[in-house]
Amino acid sequence: SCDASQLCNCSSVGLDFIPPGLTAKITVLNLAYNRIQRIQSQDLQQAVNLRALLLQSNQISSIDKDSFQSLAKLELLDLSNNSLAHLSPLWFGHLFSLQHLHLQGNSYRDLGQSSPFSSLRNLSSLHLGNPQFSVIRQGNFEGIELLHKLWIDGSNLSQYEQGSLKSIKVINHMIINIRSINVFSEIVRDCLHSVAWLEVRRIAFSIVAELQVLRVMSSSFAKKISFRQTLLTDATVPEMVSILEDMPKLVELELVDCRLLGTGQWKMQIQANQSQTLRVLTIKNLSIEEFYLFTDLKAVEDLLSPFTRVTVQNTKVFLVPCRISQHLLSLEYLDLSANLIGDQSLEHSACQGGWPSLQTLNLSQNSLSDLEITSKSLSHLGNLIVLDISQNNFGEIPNECEWPKHLKYLNLSSTQIPKVTKCIPPTLEVLDVSGNNLKEFGLQLSFLKELYLTGNQLRTLPGAAPIPNLVALSVRRNKLNSFSKEEFESFRRMELLDASDNNFICSCEFLSFIQHEAGLAQVLVRWPDKYVCDSPLAVRGAQVGAVHLSLMECHRSLMVSLICVLVFLVILLLVAVGYKYHMVWYLRMTWAWLQAKRKPKRAPPKDVIYDAFVSYSENDSEWVENTMVQELEQACPPFRLCLHKRDFVPGKWIVDNIIDSIEKSRKTLFVLSEHFVQSEWCKYELDFSHFRLFDENNDAAILVLLEPIQSNAIPKRFCKLRKIMNTKTYLEWPAGEEQQQMFWFNLKIALRS
Repeated sequence: SCDASQLCNCSSVGLDFIPPGLTAKITVLNLAYNRIQRIQSQDLQQAVNLRALLLQSNQISSIDKDSFQSLAKLELLDLSNNSLAHLSPLWFGHLFSLQHLHLQGNSYRDLGQSSPFSSLRNLSSLHLGNPQFSVIRQGNFEGIELLHKLWIDGSNLSQYEQGSLKSIKVINHMIINIRSINVFSEIVRDCLHSVAWLEVRRIAFSIVAELQVLRVMSSSFAKKISFRQTLLTDATVPEMVSILEDMPKLVELELVDCRLLGTGQWKMQIQANQSQTLRVLTIKNLSIEEFYLFTDLKAVEDLLSPFTRVTVQNTKVFLVPCRISQHLLSLEYLDLSANLIGDQSLEHSACQGGWPSLQTLNLSQNSLSDLEITSKSLSHLGNLIVLDISQNNFGEIPNECEWPKHLKYLNLSSTQIPKVTKCIPPTLEVLDVSGNNLKEFGLQLSFLKELYLTGNQLRTLPGAAPIPNLVALSVRRNKLNSFSKEEFESFRRMELLDASDNNFICSCEFLSFIQHEAGLAQVLVRWPDKYVCDSPLAVRGAQVGAVHLSLMECHRSLMVSLICVLVFLVILLLVAVGYKYHMVWYLRMTWAWLQAKRKPKRAPPKDVIYDAFVSYSENDSEWVENTMVQELEQACPPFRLCLHKRDFVPGKWIVDNIIDSIEKSRKTLFVLSEHFVQSEWCKYELDFSHFRLFDENNDAAILVLLEPIQSNAIPKRFCKLRKIMNTKTYLEWPAGEEQQQMFWFNLKIALRS
C-alpha cells in the first residue's frame, strides 16, 4: 500500500487494528475509515520518521499513554470522528513537531482539568469539539501561544470559564460553531486582541436584548468578521451594524449562507459613525424569503461610501437603487453575479453619478438580454476597466455599441452570440468570447493582447494583421484541421497558442515549421488521440524538437494513393480467382438455395399440375417439341408437360418461372446434349433441380441423353449429379425405330413412378 515516497494508504480496507510491521521508512500513514478501536504502545513504535498519521473515522475509544512516544517528527495527527471519551496530555507529550491536530467529532465533554496541549509548542492549527462538548475550563489551552487556525465546534457549549483562551496571544483565524450568545460574548472578551479573523457559524441573532452582551465586540481588534449559516432579523440588523461600525480595525465583513427575516424595514436609526477601516463587504447565498418586498435600503445609504469592494452573489438581487449606487463613492470592485438583474434594472442601477470610481464589474449569470442596452447603461463609468457579462443570454449582437472609454477586459463567453461585430470596443486588451457559436473572427483590435476563442466553430485562425499586439491566443475545442505557414508566421511574437482539442491533419511540413521556424514560446497542438506538438518546455506531451512522425504522417497523400492502388489490385485479383473457380456460380447457387429453402420441400398435391418439367436447350427444341411432346401428350392416358416456351407466365422473372415450374411438377426431365451443357439457363435449371434432388433425397430427376456425351462433360461442380450418371441408369435416345418404342415405354414408366 506504499508508494515511492513512502506514503502508505490503508484507508477503507476494514482493518480492526493498526497493521504490524510498520518501519522507519514510512512518512505518511493513512488508516482512515476502518474499524480500529484501540491504539497500543507497540503499534507505532518503529515508525520514527512518520510525518502524517490519519486515523479519522474509525472507532477508536482507547489510546495507550505512550502510543505516540516515538513520533517526534509527526507534523499532522487526525483523530477526528472517533469515540474518544476523554483527552490525555500524555498522548501528545512527545509530539514536539506536531503542527496540525484534529480532534473534532469524538464524544468527550471537556478537555480535562488541565491543558492536553501544553507540550505542543509548534502547533499551528487545532480543531476540536463535538455535539457533546459543553465545557471549556481555564487552563485548557496553556502552552499554546500562537495558532494559525482554531476551530471550536461548540454547538452545545454551555460553560466557558473566563480567561480560558487568553493564554493564546495570536489567532489568525478562529472558527466557532456556537448557539449561545452569552458564551460567545465571553469567548470574544478573551480574544479581543488576539483574533485577526473571527468566523461565527450557526448562531441566531433574533432578539435585540441578547445583542447587548455583544457590545464587547466593539473593542475587538479583528480585521475580518464572517457569519456563516447565521440568522438575522430586521430588528437585530441595526444593532449588529452599530457594533461592527465601532470595531476599530475591522476591514472586511462577510455573510455566507445566512438567512434574513424581514424586508429591510429597519426601525432603529443607524448612526453613521463612518468607520475609518471597513472597506470590503461580501454577501453570498443570502436567503431573503420576501426579497421582492425588500426596501430601497435608504437607512444605510450613509454607511456605504467607504466601501471599495462589494460582492453580492446569488442573493436574488434584481435592482440596486440609484441612490445606493450614488453613495458608493469609493467602490472599485462590484460583483453582482448569479442574480436577477435585467436590462432595465441595470439601466436604473448604473444611473448617472452611480459607481463613480468603479474599475471592475461582474454581472455574469444574470438576466441581461440586450447587449446594446447593457453597453449604453455602463458607458458613463469612466474608470471601468474590467467587465464580466458572461453567461447571459444576449443571442444577438448589434453592429455598434457604446462602451466605457477605458474598458480593457471584456468577458462575453457563453452569451449565445453568433458573430462578432464592431460592437466590441477597440480599446480592449483582453477579450473572452468562448463558448459561443462563432464561425470566424476578423475584428481590428490594435491593443488586444489576449484572445480566448475556446469552444466555438472556427475552421481557421483569426488574422494576425488586425491584432498586431496579440501575445496569447486560445482556440481550444474548435474545428481547426490545419495551420498554414503564413498563419504561423503572422503569430511569431505570441507567447502562448493553445490549439488543443481540434481536428488537425498531421503533416511533416507542419511539424517541421513548428519545430524550427515558428519561434512560439508555447505551442499546444493536439492530433487525434495524442499530443504531438507541445512547447519546448514540455508542458504536456513530448517536446516539439523530439517529435518524429511516421511515414504515414509525413506522406499522407502518397500513402493514400498507394493504398488505393493496392486495394484495386486486390479486387482485380479476387475477380480473376472468382472467375477461374466459378465464384459467381457459387453465389448464384447460394441464392437458388435460399429461394428453395423459403418454399416447402414438396408442394402440396393440389399445387402439382404437371407430370414433368422439361429442361432442354433451344438447339434441341425441334426434337423436344415435335417428337417427345407429341409422343407423351398424346399417350393414353396423356402426360402433361411444362415447357418454358408455352407455359411460363409472361412478365414474370424467368428465375421465378423456373423455380415455380419445377415446384409444380412431379418430375424434372433433362434432355442432355452438348448444347444443353453449354446453355446458361439449362445450367440454372440443373442447379435448382440439383438442390431439390439432394435436399429431398428422391428420384425427381430423369435424365435423357439425346446424343452420346461423356459424364465428365457435365460441369465438375455438379459432383453429385455426375455421381448419379455413374451409378444410376439413364435413358439414351436410340437411332433405330424398333429401339425407340422401348425408349418411350421406359420413359413413360419413369414418369409415372
